[in-house]
Amino acid sequence: MPGPGDLNVDRRGLMVGAGACAAMASAPLGARAQPAPVGTPVMSRVSVKVNGQARSLDVDTRTTLLDLLRENLQLTGSKKGCDHGQCGACTVIVDGVRINSCLTLALMHEGSEVTTIEGLGTPENLHPMQAAFVRHDGYQCGYCTPGQIVSGLAVLDEIKAGIPSHATADITAPVELSEAEIRERMSGNICRCGAYSNIVEAMTEVAGQPSRRQG
Repeated sequence: MPGPGDLNVDRRGLMVGAGACAAMASAPLGARAQPAPVGTPVMSRVSVKVNGQARSLDVDTRTTLLDLLRENLQLTGSKKGCDHGQCGACTVIVDGVRINSCLTLALMHEGSEVTTIEGLGTPENLHPMQAAFVRHDGYQCGYCTPGQIVSGLAVLDEIKAGIPSHATADITAPVELSEAEIRERMSGNICRCGAYSNIVEAMTEVAGQPSRRQG
């Protein structure tokens, strides 16, 4: 291995190298790390039925179902919370199954039927689940409430259909509606205000069972 004295570096080479290093150090950050040029977004047509209404529009292929609903269709009831599928604020029902709309691309649901909170009721004619949330104080700030209500409806349908959860003791027996089942199935919908017990009460009422407050 050559030692420091054995390196063959002439004065000209040393000066050229030092000048290059100085130029790089003084150059603006933007000149050293230029971002890749942004091209025209790739657009594609998607057709879905949202709250019973057929909609067809051209969207960027990277558009999530949540952004399609909020930005393109102006259905802002479904909320963008964590945008990572962890809070449940964006829950919608697609072809009868609840999903986190922030985690799926709009183009993946060509021809699907989507139900959002706007498709359940109106201020003058609330859906039974919406009315139950009001009666039982199932919300405080209200940000997560649309996702909670949509998810709550889907949970009751899952139990009615006999779909087991991690809280189901015997998966070969009919699934019974219980507080444990509701809490387990709703665990993906976070309420930072902590209205969980009231949400359970509301869902129990809609399911036709007496709540603890009534009993």
